[in-house]
Amino acid sequence: MNNQKTETADIRAMQHRSRLLLGDENLERLGSVRVLMFGVGGVGSWCAEGLVRCGIRHITLVDSDVVCVTNCNRQLMATSKTIGMVKVEALRERLLEINPEAEVTAICKVYDETTADSFHMEDYDFIIDAIDSLKSKAHLILRATSLPRHITLISSLGAARRTDPLKVRATEFWKVKGDALARALRNRFKKEKTFPARKFMCVYSEEVPMANLGNNADGIVEDQWSATKIQPNGSLCHVTSVFGMVIASLVINKITANEG
Repeated sequence: MNNQKTETADIRAMQHRSRLLLGDENLERLGSVRVLMFGVGGVGSWCAEGLVRCGIRHITLVDSDVVCVTNCNRQLMATSKTIGMVKVEALRERLLEINPEAEVTAICKVYDETTADSFHMEDYDFIIDAIDSLKSKAHLILRATSLPRHITLISSLGAARRTDPLKVRATEFWKVKGDALARALRNRFKKEKTFPARKFMCVYSEEVPMANLGNNADGIVEDQWSATKIQPNGSLCHVTSVFGMVIASLVINKITANEG
């Protein structure tokens, strides 16, 4: 009993600066919200940390990957000590070090049309899409936008091959310009004559993507376990982390503004 009281006091102290800005009522809202995150790589991992540090207490992490040495340049939980660990488990440990009272669920599983039903998306308030596979991303967008309107979808678009974090933006999906992933998704929806049921916000970059300058001279073969990975592109922490934090800001601002 005493230990629980001490932990609660510690968490309250940890949230002191957030409370000064947001107030008790908003922190209570943040603590009651449930977030489901698909993909905990260079974008999702930073988003998850931003959410937990701001007061989100219920978050489910979904990713089937393990930490690879090449993840260490941009993914929050990827360090020399976590290489080989399941990503969602490594990130869960990190988040619980920040807030031991948080409810962090780690699901090591691929999202696709065969597994979609197992995630019970209707039980969440926010769904964050930070996955790579075009096919799975399109399916998730269609599925999430068909849920009741109080469930908010936010999607990350292309963060790779960019170097300027000041070009990161957020807008509604159909208003995104200059992003190849958004264009590929729109083409897929038009070809299949199946469209998102409602509007949703995306985070993207206005920066024209660079060409990959390096090559595979080091002989590194990434993520051999997965047939769903897209072709790897160069990416940097100071851009992918901003993508993640912008998504976190969209979640936090929507909750604290008490929007419908």
